[in-house]
Amino acid sequence: MKPVLLIGAGGVGSVVAHKCAMLPEVFGPITLASRTLSKCDAIATQVKQRSGRELATAQVDADDVRQTAELIRRTGAKLLINVALPYQDLTLMDACLEAGCDYMDTANYEPKDVAKFEYSWQWAYQDRFAAAGLTALLGSGFDPGVTNVFTAWALKHQFDEIHTLDIIDVNGGNHGKAFATNFNPEINIREVTAPCRHYEGGGFVETAAMSQHQAFTCPQAVGTFEIYRMYHEELESLVKHLPSLRRAQFWMSFSPNYLKHLEVLQNVGMTRIDPVLYQGLQIVPLQFLKAVLPDPGDLGKSTKGKTCIGNVMTGLKDGQPKAIYIYNICDHEACFAEVGSQAISYTTGVPAMLGAKQILAGEWRKPGVWNIEQHDPDAFMADLQVHGLPWTCRELTPAQAASFQVV
Repeated sequence: MKPVLLIGAGGVGSVVAHKCAMLPEVFGPITLASRTLSKCDAIATQVKQRSGRELATAQVDADDVRQTAELIRRTGAKLLINVALPYQDLTLMDACLEAGCDYMDTANYEPKDVAKFEYSWQWAYQDRFAAAGLTALLGSGFDPGVTNVFTAWALKHQFDEIHTLDIIDVNGGNHGKAFATNFNPEINIREVTAPCRHYEGGGFVETAAMSQHQAFTCPQAVGTFEIYRMYHEELESLVKHLPSLRRAQFWMSFSPNYLKHLEVLQNVGMTRIDPVLYQGLQIVPLQFLKAVLPDPGDLGKSTKGKTCIGNVMTGLKDGQPKAIYIYNICDHEACFAEVGSQAISYTTGVPAMLGAKQILAGEWRKPGVWNIEQHDPDAFMADLQVHGLPWTCRELTPAQAASFQVV
């Protein structure tokens, strides 16, 4: 049992806190910290009610390296679990280096003033973490995260080479709101409106955002949804670490209602990330929009339906063509009953806990900066089955894989 510091008190932070508290044999004293102490205290109260476990809470400015490093020292944390904003990844990595603490996150770094995210900034920390004898685990959410581990597991057990990878993220839930995002609105809208990039022909190909789409029918009667091709960070690390990939794409479902509202917000300038002058004050329209939209952490009370996230992969096994679909289906109402969260936060928070578990157990603890697919996938895959995210692997014909006809 080792002490851990969890930074971030949003919907994902709440799930991680609950799930870590359920494993006292792995997670020693847990400190939950964020800029707003009241949010931490509210989550700690909920954890106490559900599991009987006491969590310490603290206020911290995650943009302040010295302040965060001091909190690490004061708590004695051996691992910092970062579920704060991706803008803060680098300062939190710096704090871990200063205080001698392992680090992990669920999303890669992006600058606050540029709608761009990539791993180069964090990969640049490789030598510093290695020299310090510390571990940094990047992208231990669902996508990135579980989808990366699905790929690593498939390469280990199902394929000799993987040639094509299509990650398909469907949220079949309905929260009953006119417009809301299922995770941090600022991050969600920046991600969705960015130009699409997919990997093909030995490099990334850029196309207009949301310009490629098709219908996809999920298994187990989840439903049929329109999925849109977009860029997601796991593509960058997976094509680097699996050189046999010839094409890699990411797809996400969006309802017509969501797209209608998003188009209007873009047209009137509310998704801008550059400051504008309003009544003598500099405000960022997207940050203002975030303040008036529903809090994703509150959506669990009203959301019904299921998520379906997984990978369609093709390649070779013993010289013969092979195709599989590996996926998880998660029920929004079941997640709320367990930890008071909707499934989007749950499917990110559970893998964050499992990645932390692997580090604390020493299985994934090695000096340097690592993406999750660089580790052995087997124990993580086994843990998914028993900690709330059971998965299914199905054989497909090449024609099914090519057309996404998985049912």
